Amino acid sequence: MAPKVLVSDKLSETAVQIFRDRGIDVDFEPALGKDKDALLAKIGEYDGLAIRSATKVTEKLLEAAGNLKVVGRAGIGTDNVDKVAASKKGVIVMNTPFGNMITTAEHAIAMMFAVARQIPEASASTHAGKWEKSKFMGVELTGKTLGVIGAGNIGGIVCDRARGLKMKVAAYDPFLSEEKAEQMQVEKVELDDLLARADFITLHVPLIDATRNILSRENLAKTKKGVRIINCARGGLVDEEALAELLKSGHVAGAAFDVFAEEPATENPLFNLPNVVCTPHLGAATTEAQENVALQVAEQMSNYLLDGAVENALNMPSMTAEEAKVMGPWVNLAENLGAFIGQVTDEAIETVNITFDGVASEMNLNALEAAVIAGIMRSVNPDVNMVSAPVIAKDRGIQISRTTQDASGVFDGFIKLDIQTVEKYRTLAGTVFSDGQPRFIQIKGIRINSDIGEHMLYTTNRDVPGIIGKLGTLLAEHEENIANFTLGRAESGGDAIAMTFLDSPLKDSTKQALLDSGLFQQVRPLRFDV
Repeated sequence: MAPKVLVSDKLSETAVQIFRDRGIDVDFEPALGKDKDALLAKIGEYDGLAIRSATKVTEKLLEAAGNLKVVGRAGIGTDNVDKVAASKKGVIVMNTPFGNMITTAEHAIAMMFAVARQIPEASASTHAGKWEKSKFMGVELTGKTLGVIGAGNIGGIVCDRARGLKMKVAAYDPFLSEEKAEQMQVEKVELDDLLARADFITLHVPLIDATRNILSRENLAKTKKGVRIINCARGGLVDEEALAELLKSGHVAGAAFDVFAEEPATENPLFNLPNVVCTPHLGAATTEAQENVALQVAEQMSNYLLDGAVENALNMPSMTAEEAKVMGPWVNLAENLGAFIGQVTDEAIETVNITFDGVASEMNLNALEAAVIAGIMRSVNPDVNMVSAPVIAKDRGIQISRTTQDASGVFDGFIKLDIQTVEKYRTLAGTVFSDGQPRFIQIKGIRINSDIGEHMLYTTNRDVPGIIGKLGTLLAEHEENIANFTLGRAESGGDAIAMTFLDSPLKDSTKQALLDSGLFQQVRPLRFDV
């Protein structure tokens, strides 16, 4: 059955057609997002939900969305989505952070020009029939120092445009390397240095704990007299009360704000001050940007629902369509390694260390790690997936770590789990052969070469004569058909293990008969997704 997507906000017809062209059943109801009761009644039948800002994806809506797998936001902001609740429900939340980069950067440049030349006030004055030519004395941008706080995607474009305007560009960004700064032809500086030197300051960082109020009262006091400040990033980055006071005192010569601490902003300390330009969050408001993000979200959601590709996800490691094709068998292996551990472990797991060897170490490790944890946690909750599993594991206090290493054995690569519970230590490893089929290659430190089937039986015993014959006999007596069988041992007379691939789930009576024989230390029926 084809995946089903609901578009509950205004999205371009071209974007809706992308879903149809990809073979996805899509309902386009752009008014539904504003009717929360009607949306609640309908959401249960959909695999995907495409939105803008009107639709509110609340915990209540997610509870009603029994089939929902992905929410796609056409745009950057996802404040209208409860991402914690979505993660717990296993719903991927993705946005389109690159569709409006140029538009937002251009708006910042436009705002810089506007505040440098007092264009809005001069325009209003002229419209009023005045001719106040001497009143509006501006400044040139050429030769001025632009301080850019945040030199990522949008900030990087602003740096490039500013250099084209012959401005000197100084960038503060803890993640900007000296090499990257040199490539961008900008000067990497510390924040205090930027504040002291910049003639214009523009912000291009997300609102997180580390950036909240980054231009605080204290930092604003460090700025150069006559500075002009532009914020087209996020409200809450600047102390608006302190900035208003500095504008009134003349220390700050002007400001241009597209975003505010509280939105919609019907009142604000910056409103109606001289040489302050304000716009109603227009950073992404161009026809090109709106079309771009709509097309991107349709492509991203289609790629996930049809191919398993995860792009621009906020609560799951991203994995491109090409990565999904190459990594598919490895993701399957990772999930089944976790599933093995989850099914044979009765006590609480304290730590999980995942070793990625050889070719596995060169893949998307975040995705593989999420798959391992999903496999483990599925024994607790069968509805867990790669999105919700890390959240559940964290809630249970499980410590997860990873190790990478070059190829260290006969295989091109493998994944190995080392598990510590409150009582035991367990180890398990697997690889993907050239035929694309995952295999278990080590259990309890014992080498083995076991296929992975849907229904399997794991047994442990002492290495003594007659075990294999007795196992086969008991299974035959209970009409259990063996599809494949693999065994291994630590040493002659030591610990031994067997993995038996069955055609159907092991009967409870068969399990009891195996235990009653007294030959087996463990008898574990296992089920895997293959």
